[in-house]
Amino acid sequence: MTRRHITTALAALTGATVLFFGLNFLLNPGGAAPGFGIDPWPQGNAGGYYVVKGFRDLALGGTVFLLLGLGQRRVLGWVVLIDAIVPLGDALAVVTHGGSVATALGVHVSAALIVLLSAVLLLTETAAAPAAVTVAE
Repeated sequence: MTRRHITTALAALTGATVLFFGLNFLLNPGGAAPGFGIDPWPQGNAGGYYVVKGFRDLALGGTVFLLLGLGQRRVLGWVVLIDAIVPLGDALAVVTHGGSVATALGVHVSAALIVLLSAVLLLTETAAAPAAVTVAE
């Protein structure tokens, strides 16, 4: 398996994970919320934040797959690098709103590290060598 395959798999895993989180918050907010790390979660009208989080995650995951599908690996690397802010912000939200440091580190900071690893791999990737062209005489 080449480094390019590993990088592609890691980028796809990053995108798929974020899509899963987004769909989970939209379709199963009561079940998804406890794993985030803040207890108690918003009730009543404040539960609309589940929708915000769900659509935010769908947009992030969709961007990863769009750029991956278009072969824009370098741009994807920059986007993924910027997207690492999201799990770091989530970790900050957890520790500043009554969640545990263990959850912030174990869930959100570890996710940020994987996202950063994916970005570094994408940004340091060398371009694929062009295929040799043979001319028939």
